[in-house]
Amino acid sequence: MHHEELASLGQQLRVDAVRAADAAGSGHPTSSMSAADIAAVLLAHHLRFDFDHPEHPGNDRFVLSKGHASPLLYAMYKAAGAVGDDELLTFRELGSRLEGHPTPRLPWVDVATGSLGQGLPVGVGIALAGKRLDEIPYRVYVLSGDSEMAEGSVWEAVEHAAYNHLDNLTLIVDVNRLGQRGPTRHEHDLAAYERRLHAFGWHTIEVDGHDVEAVDRAFAEARSTIRQPTAILAATHKGRGVAAVEDLEGFHGKPIKDAEAAVAELGGPRSLHVAVQKPAEGTGRKTAPQGEGEPPEPELPRFDVGDSVATRTAYGHALEALGSARADVVALDAEVSDSTRTEFFAKAHPERYFECYIAEQQLVAAAVGLQTRGYLPYASTFAAFLTRAHDFIRMAAVSRAGINLIGSHAGVAIGQDGPSQMGLEDLAMFRSVHGSTVLYPCDANQTARLVATMADLKGVRYLRTSRGDTPVLYGPDETFPVGGSKVLRGHGDDDRATVVAAGITVHEALKAADLLEEYGIPVRVVDLYSVKPVDTDTLNDAAAATGCILTVEDHHPEGGLGDAVAEAFADGRPAPRMARLAVRDMPASATPEEQLHKAGIDAESIAAAVRLLVERVVAP
Repeated sequence: MHHEELASLGQQLRVDAVRAADAAGSGHPTSSMSAADIAAVLLAHHLRFDFDHPEHPGNDRFVLSKGHASPLLYAMYKAAGAVGDDELLTFRELGSRLEGHPTPRLPWVDVATGSLGQGLPVGVGIALAGKRLDEIPYRVYVLSGDSEMAEGSVWEAVEHAAYNHLDNLTLIVDVNRLGQRGPTRHEHDLAAYERRLHAFGWHTIEVDGHDVEAVDRAFAEARSTIRQPTAILAATHKGRGVAAVEDLEGFHGKPIKDAEAAVAELGGPRSLHVAVQKPAEGTGRKTAPQGEGEPPEPELPRFDVGDSVATRTAYGHALEALGSARADVVALDAEVSDSTRTEFFAKAHPERYFECYIAEQQLVAAAVGLQTRGYLPYASTFAAFLTRAHDFIRMAAVSRAGINLIGSHAGVAIGQDGPSQMGLEDLAMFRSVHGSTVLYPCDANQTARLVATMADLKGVRYLRTSRGDTPVLYGPDETFPVGGSKVLRGHGDDDRATVVAAGITVHEALKAADLLEEYGIPVRVVDLYSVKPVDTDTLNDAAAATGCILTVEDHHPEGGLGDAVAEAFADGRPAPRMARLAVRDMPASATPEEQLHKAGIDAESIAAAVRLLVERVVAP
């Protein structure tokens, strides 16, 4: 297209953004209008994308980080012929694919956006796949707003991209000066953004974002830059082209009042069609990342019953084995791989290991980006630190992403390090994520099996591992279906109570069962390794047989194992008498044994709680 046609295309994108928001009665047309010229140039001259085959490995990727500007994205799709005008005007309607913020319901959208500050970190993950794994010359374009440049996650991504020399990544910052409630921090001071990005090692280009010729040159310069990611800093006006709203406060997130007049001012509706360039021949993968056919079963590590092995160690060995069996498995860690034991994978498969350093938001975002390219990520850090990335985990579910997250050093059982290092909220956090799976193994063979099982699950999967060595309870050929549990003690008609535990507390529950035998109180011990989904059948059988259930967890009482068990009886099934042991006080430094006892979740505390529970049941 000539530059005059590009300018006309930009006006068409503005008109369609105004029309879509007007039809919906809501939306962000002014935020879309500021970036319309940038989008027109990218779509017509630089993006290489086969809309008929969005899964094509050679396609460039476009991430709209400022997801509230979705009318612009949908206008681009209309110009490319991917959606029709009728569908454009279903924006934000029930059942429409054109949601208020983009999601992968559309086949051309890789990840959901709208939670600002996430587009660039995810884009880094996609770019890493292209650079280090696929070795395909696709480019990743991320369109960001200037407001979200205040997010710390953006700067985690900025540093990570520069460190990894991601010259296949281009960030476009739409510097339109206005945020939701007024001016942004730096307004139109492009030099302020340039100084920061340049300090991190980025190549930067400052342009007038409404000068399509300058924008065109900037994209070309980005393509020719090597060993540095490029940031195009584009000065624009919010609401560009409509005098009633252009560069004025108070119009964020609102359709333009007189849409008909605005469309006329913009030159009226147009019907320009863009024949988007397709990827060059030979840029596709010969095979999928995992190779042809079904992946072979991994030769998982085998541990002898009675040995003492930390579940984090079993995780590391199992991941290494899984990586040997499957070429699509990648591992990421946040500079604690010697503790999480991801180092075993890193040493065996260094080309598929990604060190994210102490940047947990980038850790999760990179995993989300990698899975969009067909890889199977396992990302690990301490359970406590995954809470920093909760919003990324939440948005991963919105993105329909398939990722495996592993939190080690869970609970007070880590001992002397104290509460800052103790994951005591993680089960609640992951249980609340839509469609998630939450697993908490208690021994090495169980851990190894669950690591392999996670590979074939969907959605966000979480595995909680422990720091200290624990006895191996199960043989290496035992199976552990998701949604299941194991009854380790009891199962007879004379069982007086059921103790439900997971992870470290399983071993304490078994010791407690031995203590209770001395008092003539036989108990049933259930290893509830699948915290979500939970084994309701086994729990209901135990409730019916014993009449009372005690849950014990190395976690705060809110949202963890106890709540998972209680919810099994929330659908009208007869509820047993229940009691819960959990970490209710703020821990301090102490040995693991002292921690468990002080928290009231050790064998002695369990035995005392069961005796009290049983006495209440039989009391007149």
